[in-house]
Amino acid sequence: MENFTFNSFMLQIESITVTPASMYPLFFFFLFIYLFIMISNVGIILLIIADKSLHQPMYLLFCNLPITDVLGNSYMVPRLMSDILLPPSERLISYYECVAQAFTSHLFGTTSHTVLMIMAFDRYVAICNPLRYSAIMSNRMVLKLTASAWGVAFVLVGILLGLTVRLNRCRTLITNPYCDNASLFKLSCESVVINNIYGLTFTVVLLTSSVLSIVLTYSRITLVCLTSRNKSLNSKALKTCSTHLFVYMIMFVCGKFHIILHRFPQFVDYRKLVAILFHIVPGSLNPIIYGVQSNEIRRFLSKLFRPRKVLSS
Repeated sequence: MENFTFNSFMLQIESITVTPASMYPLFFFFLFIYLFIMISNVGIILLIIADKSLHQPMYLLFCNLPITDVLGNSYMVPRLMSDILLPPSERLISYYECVAQAFTSHLFGTTSHTVLMIMAFDRYVAICNPLRYSAIMSNRMVLKLTASAWGVAFVLVGILLGLTVRLNRCRTLITNPYCDNASLFKLSCESVVINNIYGLTFTVVLLTSSVLSIVLTYSRITLVCLTSRNKSLNSKALKTCSTHLFVYMIMFVCGKFHIILHRFPQFVDYRKLVAILFHIVPGSLNPIIYGVQSNEIRRFLSKLFRPRKVLSS
């Protein structure tokens, strides 16, 4: 039954349905996932900062991905864990905290796409124009690309949530594991036509831009590799580009299902599952994929954990 309290500053999160038997196993599962995401992603960031051989444009741009993964999971997973231990009637959140959660969620998703777009540009320059790579991908260019990736995301998400917070609310139930824009504007009894139009435009522009940038850059890279007889170049291109494409496909598929399932209320349980996977799957796999594929990262880790010989005096 819906609660029609107008503009209430306390909201209730439906979260996920748990039984007494599954409560603690689920809690410790998400705790393990959260600790793994935090340790692996923060470790990658510290690794890139500590090792001067990793101070290359590719790794400096990639450093944005673990930052977004830490940001995207820090607000979602701990809250989800606490809600699992609470009865449904006590899963409460303030409206302002809910808006902050929604902003962080959409910033995570948007920035992940924009960062992957600038990483595609970096790979394009490195493989298609290697002689001018150092001149084009200077520290200043890396800084500009990073600032644009985050700046565009802040502006787009800021407008998205700004259109939502202007609405009066007549409901208090968030039918999601965490707050996002769609869950927030569904609390309103006013017309949300503008929100739907902007949200759809935002999604189409973001996904179209990311898909086109990936298709265009990798088509050009493929053409260069097919016409080049340099086996070393082709092998390096295949290795770095396959890693990037795999990470992009994970993000794209998870995000696409999340958006689609919001349109079908009858699949609410599947939507909740996909909403959680949208955060924890990329955050868990990104450091593993890049760590396994990167020779520099593997070399640094092998030196770090290699047993040191004790010299006898």
